Amino acid sequence: MADKKEKMKMLLTIASVAAISIFLTAHLFSRRRRKQRRSEIRCYLHCEPKSQLNFKRVLADNSYSPFNHFNRQSGSVKEKPLTLTHPYEAEITALMEDPQLQFSKIAVDDFDMKMGDSYVWVESELQLSQLARVLSEQTVFAVDTEQHSLRSFLGFTALIQISTEMEDYLVDVIALHDSMGILRPVFADPNICKVFHGADGDIVWLQRDFHIYVVNLFDTAKVCEVLSKPQKSLAYLLETYCGVAKNKLLQREDWRQRPLSDEMVQYARTDAHYLLYIANCLFAELKQQDCEYSSCPDDKFNFVLEASRRSNMICLQLYAKEIDGFPGESAAFSILSRQLNGQGAAAISGETKFQDLVRRLCAWRDLTARVHDESTRYILSDYAIVALSEKVPTTQVDIYGTIIQADLNIDSSNLSSSLPSPSPVVCSHWIDVHELIQDKLGNLDKFFPMVIQNCLGPNGSCPLSVFNYALLMNSSLKLETRLNTKQNGFKNPKHVAKKASRQLFIQKFSCKSPVYHNCRIYANDGRLLCYCDRRKLEWYLRRDLAKLVDDDPPAIMLLFEPKGRPEDEDNDFYIQSKKNICVGCGEGNHYLRYRVIPSCYRIHFPEHLKSHRSHDIVLLCVDCHEVAHAAAEKYKKQIAGEFGIPLYVRKVVDSTQAPIVSGSSESTNFADSGVSPLQLRTAAKALLRHGPEMPPSRRDELTQIVMRYYGGREISNEDLERALVVGMSPHERRRLEKKKGLSLKQSTRIPPVKEQESNDATRILSTTLDPSKVDRPDASDITADVSNSTKVDTSKEALGTKDDLDFCMVTDTDHTNNSSACSDFRVTTACNDMNSHSSEISETKSVSAVNPGDKSESSIPKEIVDSSCARYDGNIPFKHNSKLSLLGHGPHGKQVVDHILNESGEEGIRQFCQRWRHVFVEAVHPRFLPAGWDVMHRI
Repeated sequence: MADKKEKMKMLLTIASVAAISIFLTAHLFSRRRRKQRRSEIRCYLHCEPKSQLNFKRVLADNSYSPFNHFNRQSGSVKEKPLTLTHPYEAEITALMEDPQLQFSKIAVDDFDMKMGDSYVWVESELQLSQLARVLSEQTVFAVDTEQHSLRSFLGFTALIQISTEMEDYLVDVIALHDSMGILRPVFADPNICKVFHGADGDIVWLQRDFHIYVVNLFDTAKVCEVLSKPQKSLAYLLETYCGVAKNKLLQREDWRQRPLSDEMVQYARTDAHYLLYIANCLFAELKQQDCEYSSCPDDKFNFVLEASRRSNMICLQLYAKEIDGFPGESAAFSILSRQLNGQGAAAISGETKFQDLVRRLCAWRDLTARVHDESTRYILSDYAIVALSEKVPTTQVDIYGTIIQADLNIDSSNLSSSLPSPSPVVCSHWIDVHELIQDKLGNLDKFFPMVIQNCLGPNGSCPLSVFNYALLMNSSLKLETRLNTKQNGFKNPKHVAKKASRQLFIQKFSCKSPVYHNCRIYANDGRLLCYCDRRKLEWYLRRDLAKLVDDDPPAIMLLFEPKGRPEDEDNDFYIQSKKNICVGCGEGNHYLRYRVIPSCYRIHFPEHLKSHRSHDIVLLCVDCHEVAHAAAEKYKKQIAGEFGIPLYVRKVVDSTQAPIVSGSSESTNFADSGVSPLQLRTAAKALLRHGPEMPPSRRDELTQIVMRYYGGREISNEDLERALVVGMSPHERRRLEKKKGLSLKQSTRIPPVKEQESNDATRILSTTLDPSKVDRPDASDITADVSNSTKVDTSKEALGTKDDLDFCMVTDTDHTNNSSACSDFRVTTACNDMNSHSSEISETKSVSAVNPGDKSESSIPKEIVDSSCARYDGNIPFKHNSKLSLLGHGPHGKQVVDHILNESGEEGIRQFCQRWRHVFVEAVHPRFLPAGWDVMHRI
């Protein structure tokens, strides 16, 4: 018996060892086979050489290291700059105060409007040196660039067009890439003006590729802004001043190809050839404006100086790489955010596998794009990433089929639609994609070196280049895995602070001069009234209303008795000097104005509670401003929940076309009729601009959006014009009118006959709860009234859920009629779930409200709010101010302020202000507030 047991044990041991041996052998064989298959697949770059791979040196490679700018002192690259400063900041700043613009007047007869066939093609280093000498003798020349970004990760300059008064030059930048530094001194010469149009991109691209920094810029697009031109596009300027039409489709051509076609040469020359003549015309207009306004002593606006200042502000930009905390992090966040907005939180919550696969695919796409120097959209589209993450294909055929099907959904007007699908990168590395989808690439911390070694290692399949060599050198870098998600859903990843972007933001938006001049104003009896700026001081002096009593700092004494004094308000805030520093942290190098009480509320305060009040406007640095703004947005949501007033108008619908609400079983779903104001405006704008050129599927999709606003009927171009301006503020309308060069007041007006018909047929949905049922959240006594006071009974089921009642009925009004400047808006808010912002807003010119059980009419429509909002019950009419845009928080702020004034009067406004000051103090913890600033400050 014992022998049998021993034999059994021995047999089991032998069998176990054999099984383990077979398993290990199979695993090793499988790994060897995968490596063999991977090595057999050659990268497409071995057969498809790219023009940029001939560059011997690039300043911006595809690594994750930051970009190094030129160091003027050493004449080389700044390896590790301590501070990110522009190498020519001093020269550019000086030009902003003292412009060096020397335009010679070009007569129309002398200028070659037809643009002859003569031009110089620069393709050798000798020719480039000769061009540099020619340009150094000019006082002004025009420049434009053509970029290529589809088959490059960061993009590169493919052609530079330069025009003088005598000659046009086309510089073959691909052939001369490593020698372009020859032009660096000319572009940096402050005595030579360079004319660009829309130079924001050109400035940083020249820095990125050649360390060329532009000094003394005249941007014709910025000049158009100063002169308030209807449009500022180059096409508009060419047609207006030169009578030349431009084919913008050629901008998307592949500018790497050599030789260029005749059409491409013509297009490239047009950009720069006419720019000098246009700049001369615009400069003459600037000087003419200065001469016309020189007779007005009160208006010291200098048009030439302002145009130079705005242009040279662009020169202060510095190129910086966009570096994520983890490869593809921002792309993954963007894709998941769109999915979240498109499907709702419930559809995305908990789908951690889908989210994780999206991040892995985005990380792989980012790394392979850097290795192969391709754009991410060329390698794998966002549509394909979503499709692969949803379907999780398991075979090569399924992977290819999923990508092809997803790419078919891309708009054919998009450049990506003409790309090969799947891309050569996916075909060369489909095994990586397969293992990535099957989650066989291991921990994400090892993801970076694994992909790099597979592509660029000793047995890698991809060739080394100046673009990806630095990636291989840093392949041992262990990236922090920051893509883990919460169990409950997607978490917004915190992006790594980009120092360069922050610096650029400060340069663009921070105050350019001191805010507080601390000039003093005294009463005629010598009592200090307040501190002010120099401009206000000079205003009193010019009108002989005061006399100067001190020079440093300036002080004046009024020659009349002021209406009020500081002691009248029992507050010494206005008689204290103030420092130009951030009130939060004390930063003094940069600061922005911050309004403690958001403007969406403050603009609706009674005039005497908001005019000439600076107590609630403080200075904050960029970092403190971001903290304060985030706290304010969060508290706005709390205000919306408290008062039952959503922050945004969710949907709008044309009341003249809205279906009649009836109690029949075949009731209409109003959610199908409404559309987001932003969606409506975007769709109408796209159809008006590019409708005929759009693919039929996309055109039909946008048309359906506009049709939902008009109740589903067919639409015309006139309907599109009206839809474009729905919910626009007067300021937005004027800006659109100026841009189009015509009056939308006429084009959007309903013809008299149609207008009369629309007034007779206007149908406004209004929900009114029976007062006896105000304590019942599920009350279903809902009635609808129409403009002819016909009462129609409906049920809650006929209207759908409260989430369906979140749209605004808008009647087209004649905006030239002052009587329609203020329309009645009625809002019904379902407060059970404030995250949905469920609301119903109706607008009409003239509406009568019908009360249940009472056939008398009221000239002001009633607004009844769901009783689940404890703080906001009762009938409060809301007069909508047509100056407010439906896209912002303006309607919300108006309703909140009106409600407070109706319930608590001006004392309620004071308490409301105090609440906002508490929010500011709790968020920022300010340590440098001016003396006299107080949360309990009374206006």
